[in-house]
Amino acid sequence: MISALAISAFALFLGLRNLSIFRIAPTSSPVEDEGWSVTVCIPARNEAGNIEACIRSILVAADADPKGRTTVMVYDDGSTDATPDILASLIEEDARVVAASVENLPDGWNGKQHGCDAMGRQATSDWVLFTDADVRFEPDSLRRTRAALLAQSSASRPLGLLSAFPQEQTGTVGESLVVPLIHVILLSYLPFQRMRRTLDPAASAACGQFILCRRTAWLEVGGHGAIRNSMHDGVRLPRIFRKGGFATDVFDGGDIVSCRMYRGFGETWHGFTKNAYEGLGNPVLLVLLTVLHLGGQVAPWCVLFIAALGAVGVLDFGDAAIPALALACAGGAVATQLLLRARLASRFRQSWVGVPLHPIGLIVLTVIQWWSLRLHLAGRRTWRGRVA
Repeated sequence: MISALAISAFALFLGLRNLSIFRIAPTSSPVEDEGWSVTVCIPARNEAGNIEACIRSILVAADADPKGRTTVMVYDDGSTDATPDILASLIEEDARVVAASVENLPDGWNGKQHGCDAMGRQATSDWVLFTDADVRFEPDSLRRTRAALLAQSSASRPLGLLSAFPQEQTGTVGESLVVPLIHVILLSYLPFQRMRRTLDPAASAACGQFILCRRTAWLEVGGHGAIRNSMHDGVRLPRIFRKGGFATDVFDGGDIVSCRMYRGFGETWHGFTKNAYEGLGNPVLLVLLTVLHLGGQVAPWCVLFIAALGAVGVLDFGDAAIPALALACAGGAVATQLLLRARLASRFRQSWVGVPLHPIGLIVLTVIQWWSLRLHLAGRRTWRGRVA
């Protein structure tokens, strides 16, 4: 239990340290803002329930950004619902909305990456912002994203890629168990200071729901074609940029963009299993993370639960009582985990359901990661009805 306490304490230390670095976008630019041209790129496949609200939120943000020249480009990836009709209506209504030229999906390509690659190459703006149809933009989102870009970039460290992590909304217990762990993993494992000091590809991250790229840099590293068979652009794309010599960074976008990723546990399971293993990259890291999660974080809860059963007489340990040191370490580990989860729930406006159910969430995530490995090895990862 001493090692479990150490693991939990380190996660708390790094998480709180990273929180002070992982900041929201400035409300105003720290330097002279000369504006920009940006194309917001949305790959869409059967997004009739999302696409109009997404595009309209972007247009409102564009209206509130007088220094920006904004285009919204949508790649309709073979939708069989009302997405094409909705898109056609929006294009007729507002000249800033355009449809990307669509091509057949080549062999070896993931559908989303192919759509993003096509839009990035068809765009003529200086910047391209890749987002998803289920993301909603606040009116000041584009202006403040540019302010974040200017604040986090410098002459000695010009950014090629900047990613925001939206407020991840949840509506069910199943979603609340897993989705908030995105921020837990990000802040507990990524060394933010190393990310900003070096170009180490391993010390990078992004959220595929909101990735801003300098278009010239994006083209130089090969665009999304460099990750053509990937289902995890949030991990793979910043690594490609760093390997190409371009700095990348992240910021807290929770007050300028939001997203309801999935609805219900079934969608959450399907959504995470498609790329959870790819986010790690190899079985060794998967085994290590499993040991850290189950042995370092879940085990202390089990010790306290067993001790509680003994205290109320449900279990009789006889002379084999749990040592006081083990109980103290287990209690400290659980308290440390709860402190971190509570702090993150408060900061990112997450559901509080996942806080006391933290060990169950980690168990579910671990099962998801191993199931994702199984699908990866079997070549059976699917999304939007397509095998990739």
